[in-house]
Amino acid sequence: MHPAPSSPFSSPSGRPNLMGVTFAAIVGSVLVLVAAVLFALLPGALSEARDFRAARPCTEIGGSAVENGDCLSEWPATVVSTETGRKKKAVTYWITLDLGAAEQPFRIRMRSDGPVGEKLAPGDAVTVSSWRDAVWAVGLGELRQDTTSKPGHAPTVQLAVGLALLIVGAVLLRGAGRLHRLRATRAPAVRASQILVPMAATFIAVGIAVTAVVATDRLRLVLLTTAAGCATAWTASVLLVRRLGGQRTA
Repeated sequence: MHPAPSSPFSSPSGRPNLMGVTFAAIVGSVLVLVAAVLFALLPGALSEARDFRAARPCTEIGGSAVENGDCLSEWPATVVSTETGRKKKAVTYWITLDLGAAEQPFRIRMRSDGPVGEKLAPGDAVTVSSWRDAVWAVGLGELRQDTTSKPGHAPTVQLAVGLALLIVGAVLLRGAGRLHRLRATRAPAVRASQILVPMAATFIAVGIAVTAVVATDRLRLVLLTTAAGCATAWTASVLLVRRLGGQRTA
């Protein structure tokens, strides 16, 4: 019979070592805490995104909504300068715009690459779409491209990161507790499948959560999909670990 493969959480005897258990518990706790902070800040961002989706063009309404900037405005502007940044395969476009003598030129970042950012040149006349204090899109003729200031982008990223951190942190805490019990009871050595299979299930659960966040802006549906994905992935991992353990024993 071959000895069980060693892992970062196992001692030379194959049993969980204290350092690995402590490391998993600390990292898991930190990830869950960061996720909790992100979730605590999320309601405000989601509320802003809902207000933005409900906003109407200023040309259709009047009164206080126009005065307070709660409607969708459009302004003519002139491109002062453009900058292009590259990070690996991603391209980032920065544009400096001038709204006229009454306003100072300002710099905005376009959201990913698109039909506007790559075509602009100094002196081009564009249309700036704004809501409250945010410039959320730039138009060139019939083309339009969102900026990174568009409401709704930040909470999407925040929710995706928070769910990913929560899932990974919960798995690490659960794993640390299980390893501690194995260490306390001097259980048999930890098999490689007991670590690798749950890790794969965790990546699948995170992928399901992030996909749900990107696919829909309905928070309840995102949470239900994430919970169902986590339950399915972890149930499958438990069954697979038991099956591999049974084959090994046989």
